[in-house]
Amino acid sequence: MAQSVPPGDIQTQPNAKIVFNAPYDDKHTYHIKVINSSARRIGYGIKTTNMKRLGVDPPCGVLDPKEAVLLAVSCDAFAFGQEDTNNDRITVEWTNTPDGAAKQFRREWFQGDGMVRRKNLLIEYNP
Repeated sequence: MAQSVPPGDIQTQPNAKIVFNAPYDDKHTYHIKVINSSARRIGYGIKTTNMKRLGVDPPCGVLDPKEAVLLAVSCDAFAFGQEDTNNDRITVEWTNTPDGAAKQFRREWFQGDGMVRRKNLLIEYNP
């Protein structure tokens, strides 16, 4: 794998946190934009600290240089104040795709000794 060049930067809109507002008796969806601001094609994957409450669609993909994708972050209904939400966040992980790879996401890009970068977006819940 030609992974000698570290992955470049991505941008997210919003940059640091996602805010969900009460009431929490129904599903909420918040859209975030991920932009590949590097000069190389990247593969990205999204992880979340709470799989029961938080979901992301699409959870992974491939972005060409300067390409952007809109992700839907959903928060399922839950009992606000009765569950610990302090550590909720989503993490965007990305890595350069191998030279000549098809524009189709492959989990193995994140395994082995390839360089992977991460960016955390905190989840905030307003009562």
